[in-house]
Amino acid sequence: MRDPRWLKWVRIIGLGLLGLFTVLPIYVMITSSIKPLKDVQGDFHWIPTTITFSAFRDMWSTVPLAHYFVNSLIVSTIASVISVVVAIFAAYAVSRFKFAGRRVFSITVLSTQMFPGILFLLPLFLIYVNLGSAIGVDLYASRTGLIITYLTFSLPFSIWMLVGYFDSIPVALDEAAKVDGSGPVGALIRVVIPAATPGIIAVLIYAFMSAWGEVLFASVMTDESSRTLAVGLQGYATQNNVYWNQIMAASLVVSIPVVAGFLLLQRYLVQGLTAGAVK
Repeated sequence: MRDPRWLKWVRIIGLGLLGLFTVLPIYVMITSSIKPLKDVQGDFHWIPTTITFSAFRDMWSTVPLAHYFVNSLIVSTIASVISVVVAIFAAYAVSRFKFAGRRVFSITVLSTQMFPGILFLLPLFLIYVNLGSAIGVDLYASRTGLIITYLTFSLPFSIWMLVGYFDSIPVALDEAAKVDGSGPVGALIRVVIPAATPGIIAVLIYAFMSAWGEVLFASVMTDESSRTLAVGLQGYATQNNVYWNQIMAASLVVSIPVVAGFLLLQRYLVQGLTAGAVK
């Protein structure tokens, strides 16, 4: 049965409004980045009267953007890789083996997603400061401390996602690998991981994106040397001026890695999320 004609137009108008709602901020960001600062601070015009690319040059010297970029890249990459590696083994154990506390572990992992991140901010801050004072391990204001911080909320979600995906993979594949002489770890590496590649990539993208754009913990757990991009962009707002055109230009530049990675891996992301959601 065909849908009524009015329903078709409702869908077209609804999707058009959603698309406009999504594209309009990006257009304003792009046009503001190529305007002189005085034009951005003055009356708003949809079409720039003067086009200049000086903001893309000056943004590197106004704040140490390159240093913040390196910090974000290192922290996000290491945190996402560790999260995925640990989650693979933990999720495989929960999915394939029966052991005491399995249900409690699964519920605990899932329940961590109910609490807001700010609830863990003060305890982690106190732990890092006290560790530095007691045994000389400087986790506060360091990349290592920030990586551990991001693992506290990306790892439980990664485990939960991969458990659902591993459950959708037939156990017969593991048994066939064991018949060929592989142990549990061998079956995981040779059979399960190749079959679960879309789900693993989906979890990797999630872990990287959540660390790349995180602001709350990075604003408290870092200093000038370990600051990331999400917090470093605040440096364009000084006591005397706000460099709006440079903020827009920097926002475009720092979004390139995430957007490029998402476009390249979106096929795996969709497969991983849909397959992991249905057993």
